[in-house]
Amino acid sequence: MKDFKQYVEGNLGKSLKDCSKEEVYLALLQFTKEKSAALPQNNGKKKVYYISAEFLIGKLLSNNLINLGLYDEVKEVLAEAGHTLAEIEEIELEPSLGNGGLGRLAACFLDSIATLGLTGDGVGLNYHYGLFEQKFKNNQQDAVPNVWLTPESWLVPTETSYKVPFADFTLTSKMFDIDVLGYEQSTKNKLHLFDVDSIDESLVASDSIAFDKTQIAKNLTLFLYPDDSDEQGELLRIYQQYFMVSNGAQLLIDEALAKGSNLHDLAEYATVQINDTHPSMVIPELIRLLGERGIEFDEAVEIVSAMTAYTNHTILSEALEKWPLAYLEKVVPHLVPIIKELDARVKEKYEDPSVAIIDEHGRVHMAHMDIHYGYSVNGVAALHTDILKESELKNFYEIYPEKFNNKTNGITFRRWLMHANPELAKLLDETIGTEWRKDATKLEALKAFRHDAIVREKLDKIKIDNKKRLSVYLQEKQGITVNENSIFDIQIKRMHEYKRQQMNALYVIHKYLDIKSGNIPARPITIIFGGKAAPAYVIAQDVIHLILSLSELIANDPEVSPHLQVVMVENYNVTAATHLIPACNISEQISLASKEASGTGNMKFMLNGALTLGTEDGANVEIHELVGDDNIYIFGEKSDEVIAHYEKGDYNASEFAKRDAIRPLVEFVKSDALLEVGNQERLERLYQELTTKDWFMTLLDLEDYIETKERMYRDFENRDEWNAKVVTNIAMAGFFSSDRTIEDYNRDIWKLK
Repeated sequence: MKDFKQYVEGNLGKSLKDCSKEEVYLALLQFTKEKSAALPQNNGKKKVYYISAEFLIGKLLSNNLINLGLYDEVKEVLAEAGHTLAEIEEIELEPSLGNGGLGRLAACFLDSIATLGLTGDGVGLNYHYGLFEQKFKNNQQDAVPNVWLTPESWLVPTETSYKVPFADFTLTSKMFDIDVLGYEQSTKNKLHLFDVDSIDESLVASDSIAFDKTQIAKNLTLFLYPDDSDEQGELLRIYQQYFMVSNGAQLLIDEALAKGSNLHDLAEYATVQINDTHPSMVIPELIRLLGERGIEFDEAVEIVSAMTAYTNHTILSEALEKWPLAYLEKVVPHLVPIIKELDARVKEKYEDPSVAIIDEHGRVHMAHMDIHYGYSVNGVAALHTDILKESELKNFYEIYPEKFNNKTNGITFRRWLMHANPELAKLLDETIGTEWRKDATKLEALKAFRHDAIVREKLDKIKIDNKKRLSVYLQEKQGITVNENSIFDIQIKRMHEYKRQQMNALYVIHKYLDIKSGNIPARPITIIFGGKAAPAYVIAQDVIHLILSLSELIANDPEVSPHLQVVMVENYNVTAATHLIPACNISEQISLASKEASGTGNMKFMLNGALTLGTEDGANVEIHELVGDDNIYIFGEKSDEVIAHYEKGDYNASEFAKRDAIRPLVEFVKSDALLEVGNQERLERLYQELTTKDWFMTLLDLEDYIETKERMYRDFENRDEWNAKVVTNIAMAGFFSSDRTIEDYNRDIWKLK
């Protein structure tokens, strides 16, 4: 392959410097695709099929260039021709195939599977409009279709298609592939995305995400997680999930047969990793397909049980899906006899109704089926796995202790350093050498430089530069100017009550009132939020409204605005994250203890030199263990205390709301000042939620949170000591490499090679 400069001249008939940014991007896209197309696929005997509703892969150009070893070379060639890679990247649309941590984790895992040279592909759906594109209107979230599919993209159409049977019709799928490249690997894997030709995008207006949910052939792959607040929405979710797993199961069987399997030995050729419960129907579907090919039911169950593994990502009920049997009858009646038989076998062995697949209300518990008929059940952080064993899935753990294991999540650290924070990557290269790029544990060598004045000085400069870049990004995207000399305090994650963005918003109120009373902070503070609220999740949308209303109120107050700013990033995604994470000083990881399975944003922030303000929840526990008490800021009640509150039912939000330190803050939510810029219905509903129900115990930890955050702001002023903590965090972040996580999966679960 010619180098890129020659490639452009040969294909476009003009020099690189004479090309528009759009021309450069399209040429670079094709150039990179041709490079990756030439790589052979990993083709070991056994393959893992990672089935997930989400793959939040982000923009792929820089990531693919890094993994192909072309990043620096292309960057240089572009600069010589008067272009910057950053400008070219802006043209790329971000694939709208995921939303939160679940999808980003799946993307990181695919990257690491390829980097380790393992044979493993992703299986998902090709959503045309993703979850939605978030717009802010009247200080509220507005949802419109997220258009990302263009004629030229990373998607490669294939000839592969399957018939997927439903109750009243059959759909023919079409498979698209995206190459998944490993770092400095001469082979690749694939992400398989299934779609249907009958999709009709005109069902959706350009200014709305409402559509006719009954026309399955036309709407099946329009949206990720379509609104399931009504029966039709729930049925559509089942249609989507079955379409995904049936295609994946048929592909798996075809590929195994092509390698020489006789299907009796299918477990020697394939492992299915069920990512949360969305793909759970793969179990009865595989049993059905094996039955069609002449394998007796008992043996089919045995084969499938030996090749399916389940990852639990959260204990929250919305992720532990329970579908009414009647709904499955409407959508996939051919699976129902299989599910009933699987349930009957469980009930024959175990009298405990809590472990049944079909409960007394006729609901099918997908997680229960995964546990009974899979060979591995893993949590995603040490604490989360302990909670599964000791509390949430205790009855299952007592039956199958050998199935339960922990696989602490990880991140593709190369992307979050080399691409997102190249200055820091360069400093690491100069200080500890380049081995960390392949082996993240080598980052630990940085710890020796904890008190090195030059390193700390350079870290300060890098952080300021990243703040400037973020400032430019926010100005361009939203017309927002931020103070680069302020503390950047950032909470970016899916909007959900358990993640407690509302607690951070109450802190904003505390600080606003504190400044109004004359207490000026030593340094200005910029508190930044980012995240989407699911279409049916009203309270989460109310929290967004509170944040946006506070932002407007503060911006218009000359007494407060020089010292405090609140920003909500519109349409937060991977691209935004690559600007936010390197610029961050304080990483907000404030979920109610016991509720966040792991978190991966906490790992990305740590790697990029932000200090964690967090509860003892998810992977915060492991971060705390790695960096020690002095290099993290922990507050709030512990998970066992929280679990006890739920068991006893002794948490009383209304009592906490009366406390002297809390009452002015919650009352402010429905104050005249906020009502002037906000929506009364939303603010009063949120006030009622906080002061009467508060299911995720915001007020329980609020005072400790405020106190700890204030201490953090004070500590920030001791720059030497702060940067010593920063060095420690970066140095110890190597444990959270997804390469390590995938090595653990492969060693204990998949056993690919």
